[in-house]
Amino acid sequence: MATHGARGFGLLGTILCCALFCAPPVSADDAAALRARHAALRPQLANNPFNRPLHLESRQQDGTLQGDIYAQIAQPFAVAGPALQGTEQWCEILILHLNVKSCRANGSRSGAVLRLHIGRKFDQPLDDAYPVQFAYRVAASRPDYLRVVLDADKGPMNTHDYRIVLEAVPLDTTRSFLHLSYSYAYGMSARVAMRGYLSTIGRNKVGFSIVKPKAKGRDKYIGGMRGVVERNTMRYYLAVEAYLGALSAPPGARVEKRLNDWFAANERYPLQLHEIGRGSREIGAGPGAFPDAGRAAAMVSLGRAGAARPYFSARDAGACSRCRPHCATISASSRRRTGLGR
Repeated sequence: MATHGARGFGLLGTILCCALFCAPPVSADDAAALRARHAALRPQLANNPFNRPLHLESRQQDGTLQGDIYAQIAQPFAVAGPALQGTEQWCEILILHLNVKSCRANGSRSGAVLRLHIGRKFDQPLDDAYPVQFAYRVAASRPDYLRVVLDADKGPMNTHDYRIVLEAVPLDTTRSFLHLSYSYAYGMSARVAMRGYLSTIGRNKVGFSIVKPKAKGRDKYIGGMRGVVERNTMRYYLAVEAYLGALSAPPGARVEKRLNDWFAANERYPLQLHEIGRGSREIGAGPGAFPDAGRAAAMVSLGRAGAARPYFSARDAGACSRCRPHCATISASSRRRTGLGR
């Protein structure tokens, strides 16, 4: 029973969606508020454990978990703003996460929808992954402010009201300030699953907030449910950052660059985010475990022109064996550089 709950919450902790469909209207005050937040966070952005202009917060209250990241990035708003709009762009961002098995972007009269399959970090058929659907909308897109909202009304094990919100404002001609918020609400089933997860495979997992500096020679970091939401908020932010960073590469090299950059960014925080290494089977999932965190380097996009385009990892596309002749293949040199096939 505990093992089943642990596995279930491992899935829960990686769901990439959100809720609260009745959001208040966006006004010019939202851009001003984000710029004011940047000004207030200047000391934290200049001096923090991340050694970069980034600040992370989390809270747990009344059955809700939320993580927030504020970061200053070396990207002009004129580049970052348009790049972070569009369902296909968000599929390319979300597929970077190890737990995302597929992402399909659909548009309809009722609005844009992203359909994901979320699973565990090793090889897993799509039929065994958890289907998640969330709405996508651009709440504001102005020359001085961007707000993108992803909503889902429910998740596994009595979880609900998932929300991811991304905001951005320009700082100057070369820099932007981003805010990424991730939250969800949970019920009794999720509480029980969490207890199982934290007492078994998640017992040594920690977040980023320091609760006791240099205890026994090292900082003591937040654990429990806040540790879970902090890790996932950081993973989602690093996916956004890797996506933006790859825009400087030629179009044909962007996929590989953002995959490698995302992997390297996660490895900067091994205590919190290390899961698997290149060319290893550190997940310990037994036969079929994917040997590399760069598994998404074999992502392929399927579908005919004008149709919804799903994005799959190599494992789900059978390394292209089940989707020929319509899928892209990965070159031998790319496999060597990313560790695929080792």
